Amino acid sequence: MAALLGTNTALMLFQGIEQDLHPKPIREVALSIIAAALPFQAIYFLIYTFLLEHEDSLPPERVLKLEKASALCQLVAYASLVGVAMMWYNLSEWIGLAFMISSVLAILLIRTVMAPVESSANLTTE
Repeated sequence: MAALLGTNTALMLFQGIEQDLHPKPIREVALSIIAAALPFQAIYFLIYTFLLEHEDSLPPERVLKLEKASALCQLVAYASLVGVAMMWYNLSEWIGLAFMISSVLAILLIRTVMAPVESSANLTTE
């Protein structure tokens, strides 16, 4: 998530300057998508830090709500990859397509790996 935040911030800065000098509609849309996702990325880090510091003292219901909000923030952050892909697609259709396919695969991979798993004690047969 930190890499995505850094990438999006850099794209906003450098592509924003380029948009100012040489405006393109596709870049405008892509930057708008990325800009809309940035606050959710920041909120994700706030929730993550808050949970690290206070999870033991929070009621389980509050932890569950914060975890759901965190998951929503992650999904919106992943959606910013559409904006990044649009920028690369603007450079080359092949680059944009390759980036979009690899982004979908990477998101599926990380969501699969990060999904809750059953402990090995629950999997043993009697």
